[in-house]
Amino acid sequence: MGRIYIEDLDKHIGKEVTIHGWVYNKRSSGKIKFIIVRDGTGLLQCIMVKATLPEEVFETFGKLTQESSLKVTGTVKEEPRAPGGFELEVKDVGIIHIAHDYPITPKEHGVEFLMDRRHLWLRSTRQHAIMRVRHQIIKSIREYFDSNGFVLIDSPILTPNAVEGTTTLFETEYFDLGKAFLTQSGQLYGEAAAMAHGKIYCFGPTFRAEKSKTRRHLTEFWMVEPEVAFNDLNDNMDLAEDFLEYIVSSTLKHKSNELETLERDTTYLEKVKKPLPRITYDEAVGILKDKGIDFEWGGDLGGTDETVISEQFDKPVMVHRYPAQVKAFYMKRDPDNDKLALALDVLAPEGYGEIIGGSQREDDYDTLVERIKEHNLPMEPFEWYLDLRKYGSVPHAGFGLGIERTVSWICGLDHVRETAPFARMIYRNTP
Repeated sequence: MGRIYIEDLDKHIGKEVTIHGWVYNKRSSGKIKFIIVRDGTGLLQCIMVKATLPEEVFETFGKLTQESSLKVTGTVKEEPRAPGGFELEVKDVGIIHIAHDYPITPKEHGVEFLMDRRHLWLRSTRQHAIMRVRHQIIKSIREYFDSNGFVLIDSPILTPNAVEGTTTLFETEYFDLGKAFLTQSGQLYGEAAAMAHGKIYCFGPTFRAEKSKTRRHLTEFWMVEPEVAFNDLNDNMDLAEDFLEYIVSSTLKHKSNELETLERDTTYLEKVKKPLPRITYDEAVGILKDKGIDFEWGGDLGGTDETVISEQFDKPVMVHRYPAQVKAFYMKRDPDNDKLALALDVLAPEGYGEIIGGSQREDDYDTLVERIKEHNLPMEPFEWYLDLRKYGSVPHAGFGLGIERTVSWICGLDHVRETAPFARMIYRNTP
């Protein structure tokens, strides 16, 4: 028989098992002692009764400290009042390692103290729940695309050119070839792959050297980017809402216990069902003006603007057709209004802001050349990208969803720093 884990104890009621884990907490009631053990899959209350144990086993209780590792053997019993609904009647305890002066105690600690000890903070109940939700979100993303005929394409992390803008690039020397940059997005490579496979997705880390200290920004984050040949902006919006509905409903279904641990009010999440509201940029500006926000047409939406707009809806809202001047060079212009780009942002409710950004891509060679020149970008690094418009060009569209912002929204967190196992921000690159 393989290792038995706490999350599987419902299959072992009445049987003797051995659980390997760490001391989460303990308490004593005279001749009965309680150890709460965690093994990464759950918590288990272990009961030590003096009358039923050898003295040397019973005395191990006094040696155990918070986060000491151990293996504990006993009989599994149902107990609705215990964590997880089960408890263990202990027969033996084996100490593996005694932890001395574990720094994170049940008292309140400051965020910086905890972030400095992120390698240990991950063990806490709240952080454990967040990482489990993150895992489920990523799992559901892969399930969605894999089950809908998308091909995973791994785009390079080192790239020769910018995607979103030259001011937010991390650069490095690349042997004798000059400079290379950490990727801002896998999109350009995703477009090439979509011309080969029809519909693909890139999924990996991305980097933005953006000097922002907001609660929504990290310098290193994960992004999933589908790209579909022959899709236009409306198709892109259809895909985005179907995709969002799937990952939210999947997380609600499979991680309800973790969301309860986080005390997440799931009211808004339960409303993430198709169709999602769709408004134009012009309509979004109208909302801001109606709410007394001093916003000038032509600017990009800021964090406060996004919050005000999303507050008017009880589920994510799609904002489309932005001024081309604030969007990337590769976005196709609206054929009905050349000042607008066929761009799409999805704003999460409750003040969480943009979680999806995308567009229909410019598919005309000559037009794309002009856009590259207008943005003062070097032509040479984009020669391969322009080839896609020379050999069988077709309309195509895609978007990117940031994992950390999505985790923050679904978990109801105040800051994205808790959504990554080891967050990277402009003032932190350790541990």
